[in-house]
Amino acid sequence: MTDSPSGMKKGLANYGDADFSLFLRKAFIKAMGYSDSALDRPIVGITNTYSGYNACHRNVPDLIEAIKRGVMLAGGLPIEFPIVSMHESFSHPTSMFLRNLMAMDAEEMIRAQPMDSVVLIGGCDKTVPALLMGAASVDLPAIIEVTGPMMTGSYRGEKLGACTDCRRFWAMHRAGEVSEAETEEISGKLAPGAGTCMVMGTASTMALVSEALGMMLPGGAAIPAVAADRLRHAEATGARAVAIAAEKLRPSDIMTEAAFANALRVLQAIGGSTNGLIHLTAIAGRLGISLDFATFNRIGAETPVLVDLKPSGQHYMEDLEKAGGLAPVLREIEALLDTGCRTVSGKTLGEDIADAPAPWPQDVVRTMADPIHQGGGIRVLGGNLAPKGAVIKQAAATPALLKHAGRAVVFDSLQDLAERIDSPDLDVGPDDVLVLRNAGPKGAPGMPEAGYIPIPKKLAATGVKDMVRISDARMSGTAFGTIVLHISPEAAIGGPLALVENGDQISLDVAAGRIELLVRESTLAERRAKWRPPEVPGSNRGYLKLYLDQVLQAEDGCDFDFLRKHPGGRTID
Repeated sequence: MTDSPSGMKKGLANYGDADFSLFLRKAFIKAMGYSDSALDRPIVGITNTYSGYNACHRNVPDLIEAIKRGVMLAGGLPIEFPIVSMHESFSHPTSMFLRNLMAMDAEEMIRAQPMDSVVLIGGCDKTVPALLMGAASVDLPAIIEVTGPMMTGSYRGEKLGACTDCRRFWAMHRAGEVSEAETEEISGKLAPGAGTCMVMGTASTMALVSEALGMMLPGGAAIPAVAADRLRHAEATGARAVAIAAEKLRPSDIMTEAAFANALRVLQAIGGSTNGLIHLTAIAGRLGISLDFATFNRIGAETPVLVDLKPSGQHYMEDLEKAGGLAPVLREIEALLDTGCRTVSGKTLGEDIADAPAPWPQDVVRTMADPIHQGGGIRVLGGNLAPKGAVIKQAAATPALLKHAGRAVVFDSLQDLAERIDSPDLDVGPDDVLVLRNAGPKGAPGMPEAGYIPIPKKLAATGVKDMVRISDARMSGTAFGTIVLHISPEAAIGGPLALVENGDQISLDVAAGRIELLVRESTLAERRAKWRPPEVPGSNRGYLKLYLDQVLQAEDGCDFDFLRKHPGGRTID
């Protein structure tokens, strides 16, 4: 048995003559100025996810140089290549709509071009899961490096962080507490430099769970984007990329069922974004692993929120880095982890924890005996309104609203919400339940972060800060409130959410794990007979057609069915 091709001999273009294909490839790559000696080395691909639209990836060119340095010091040949770049604020209709496109781009470019391993550079929200999804499908040795969080800003002496404080100030503006001129001034202080949101948003969440999953070198998740340590970590990542190519250490060797259980436990312990559950589900699906929601709730019941970081706490990612990054979290929950899991470092998770610097006094990561929130940051709900599941970030909710019943105030779409939420004539009170539908994977399309339904202006002006809000949409990890998300099946495919009418009673009981529509089944059957699916303009062509034909629901990670190792969405009774 001969070894599989490596370096420039991998994945030759088909001309019917392999020797000619290699000759032609070398002729053209030499136009880049490479010598024969360089071309004989193992090749490490580096994904270039920089874009002029993407402030979270502003430091990617510097990271690439550091990674290249590490690759060359370890005897490899680094070659960067561009793939899709996404930023949450610059992706219409939503970055989630484009996540699977980026995953496809990553998969096909890694597969098509000669490389023995690949360094994945991610940052803003959906880029990290997209890269891991693509890498899992190719199963070539891979390692991830994140851009890192921004440093905090300051406004009139108050420390600020995107985007929890973006939402807080915008709510204050809607309530008439902050003027238009002040919002303009504040907008220049919320995101003061390169990097991802410096709170426990989806970007920070995915960085931390990727390290816990074993796909990132230890200590990399929380290093600020502008820190010298970020470049040193990138250099070490480049060097390690050469080693995993020689070891043939593949994503499937690292991202096992036990590793995903570790990542889910860390997701709970850090008070991570609800988006983290969707993304981990999608990555696991690429490897044929199904994440069990009952197990996730059990993990949550066992694992309190330990990280005192906005929006569930008070600190920021730079504070977590000063406290030791992910290491003190892992150390605190070590007895609950499978420490025998392999990581991209070449060691086990237990060995990585043992190798971490000794702990020092800090107040960002709490002990198990003194948590921020008991019982897990995220809870998966069931009930007749969400027969295939829904989620709530209970650690960022108002405790008094976690068991609540109220009258439904229904918005049929994002446009309907925009047109009526602030109407003085809106029939709404503080005890009502705001309902947004047709904002799910197919309905929006793209499942936007619209679940953070704004408090109606006339209620905000009276001091109302939170209400129960439910939808088939997502919510930014930077947001807060008593908000039920990812209701499945979504309204656009005829889920029960499509049948809710104004005035219906809705019951939420987070402790019991239930969200219920208190309407007789006979009445719902009458409504179901009259229901018609909404139309999506432009759905007959291009990527939108592919998306609508193939996207699955939240419980399957909103991946494309044909990209999963085992196509076909799960059935949840």
